[in-house]
Amino acid sequence: MRKVKLILVFILLPLTLIQAQVELPKLISNGMVLQRDTELTIWGWATPGEEVMVSFRDQKWTTQTNNSGNWYIQLGEQSAGGPFSMEITASNSITIQDILVGDVWLASGQSNMELPMYRVAPLYREEMKTANYPEIRHFKVPQEYSFEDEKSNYSGGQWVAISPETISQRSAVAYFFSKKLHEDYEVPIGIVNASLGGSPAEAWMDEDALKEFPHYHQEALIYKDEEMREKIAASDQARNSRWHEVSVEQDRGYQNEHWANPEVDDSGWKTMSVPGYWNTTSLGNINGVVWFRKEIDVPESMAGKEVELELGRVVDADSTFVNGEFVGNVTYQYPPRWYTIPEGVLKAGKNTIAVRVINQSGNGGFFYDKRYEIRSETDTLDLKGKWKMMLGVQMPSLPGQTFIRWKPVGLFNGMIAPALNYEFKGAIWYQGESNVGAAEEYKTLFPAMIQNWRERFNEPGFPFVYVQLANFMRTYDDPTESGWALLREAQFQTLELPKTGMAVAIDIGEWNDIHPLNKRTVGERLAISAKGVAYGEDIVYSGPIYESMEVKGDRVEISFSSTGSGLVTKDGGPVQEVAIAGSDKEFKWAQTKIEGNKLIVWHEDISDPVAVRYAWSDNPDDANLYNEEGLPASPFRTDDW
Repeated sequence: MRKVKLILVFILLPLTLIQAQVELPKLISNGMVLQRDTELTIWGWATPGEEVMVSFRDQKWTTQTNNSGNWYIQLGEQSAGGPFSMEITASNSITIQDILVGDVWLASGQSNMELPMYRVAPLYREEMKTANYPEIRHFKVPQEYSFEDEKSNYSGGQWVAISPETISQRSAVAYFFSKKLHEDYEVPIGIVNASLGGSPAEAWMDEDALKEFPHYHQEALIYKDEEMREKIAASDQARNSRWHEVSVEQDRGYQNEHWANPEVDDSGWKTMSVPGYWNTTSLGNINGVVWFRKEIDVPESMAGKEVELELGRVVDADSTFVNGEFVGNVTYQYPPRWYTIPEGVLKAGKNTIAVRVINQSGNGGFFYDKRYEIRSETDTLDLKGKWKMMLGVQMPSLPGQTFIRWKPVGLFNGMIAPALNYEFKGAIWYQGESNVGAAEEYKTLFPAMIQNWRERFNEPGFPFVYVQLANFMRTYDDPTESGWALLREAQFQTLELPKTGMAVAIDIGEWNDIHPLNKRTVGERLAISAKGVAYGEDIVYSGPIYESMEVKGDRVEISFSSTGSGLVTKDGGPVQEVAIAGSDKEFKWAQTKIEGNKLIVWHEDISDPVAVRYAWSDNPDDANLYNEEGLPASPFRTDDW
């Protein structure tokens, strides 16, 4: 049985207390899921000295508020079940309906945890149509930061049951995670989703924990200055607004004749292959606005119908028109361009698509290896190939903004602190992309963050299961150094902490998208890891983990743990993405074979091998080492050069 938590986060008293009304945190509300088989904390605010009573499942508990108006009650352990109701009575009475008791997980991290189901819809349209799980509930935490103090409550949020009507806005990873646990254990599952795209680990740590990292602690102190924050935000906004105002005012595509107009004479325009980037054309390395136009021939079967337009991904922003009609825009580079062409816009024969592309910095254009097409139920028009291109206006590069919401301590104070009294089975975490540039630091920062959460949740064995970064970016013909591999190594080494698990994802990424669509596999691998780490099941919940190497002549034997029923390759061939080096420290692609639970590695030109690396690159897309249970091996290196 756990110790009673001392509530330390109730520093600011809600103004509603002057009305002598009992008030509850947003998490304690209709539809909530409470953690089974552990003491539960129910808390809130009322008038100082007031008696508060909680009635739940035919039991009653009473307490009295302290001098600050805070109160909390410890309920005994509760078995899974529901729905139940709870009544909280003081000078007023509040009844909470539709309560379930099961397992509750905190889901956190950056955009790959935040990414909702609608962003991965191409893979899961049928799943979204049929998902009906009234005993799976998700609570989306408002994306708010605080530097002055730890917040005691969320500004909003509600518990939402999974259904075809609600699933589109739920975290895809958290959905597939919760679905598997619900199906395997047949108990209600709750998810509290506290995630924010682009956020680094240091934003999710409290101020005391950051003292181990003085540069982050100092930055957190600086950002306590509200006036300074407001000045930075105002300056960023003014600079950004003015840049875009000028880009519109001086855009030739908006002067005299609108370049979205299908009647525009574009015979003198240059051409560019789409997908592609205009820095490879005569435009060169410029920023600003470039217009693209393409004439397409639409069959009679598509004419007049509502159809889907997919334009891959665009760097950085776009506004898209079909036959002069605006059909959609996206204001930054990451989301896919999925637009609907309304009924009556397409006609049989000649049609014109125009895309106004805004590029603020770097290379502008269209991502490779994405779909560029118009689709109906019966026809598909491929839009790749030659497009007409004309410069609307050249602009100076727009300096990046200061992302205040990502600064140290802010997200812990705003998004984690209000949940510290809630009981969780554990946490799932998908983050690391924003710390790739400081992988060596992450080796201590990430474990420190986990330990910080365990201390603040007053749970030394708080299970923590996380995703190792997926494969991403270009591939190379030869072995190479890699910042992403170094970050994966830091994540791997964090397994030294007890009650941690890691879901390997190097086989499900996309080279051209930091947000790969395959979130089912990620969520299910997290669930498998959780079954071993948090639920104590005697299962193989990890892929092969590098354990040791032994040099035998000109060959190296690599030993692994978590081999399960045996080492295999997913394609039945030799293990790929293995590099070997001799005393000269020059890595070469190796020959390999599996012998029992060992990997034998060699190269005909290396007689004195000293080091081996596996899947050591940003995008080891040929990595194929698994155990018989179907879980991939984590990347590793035997050297520390």
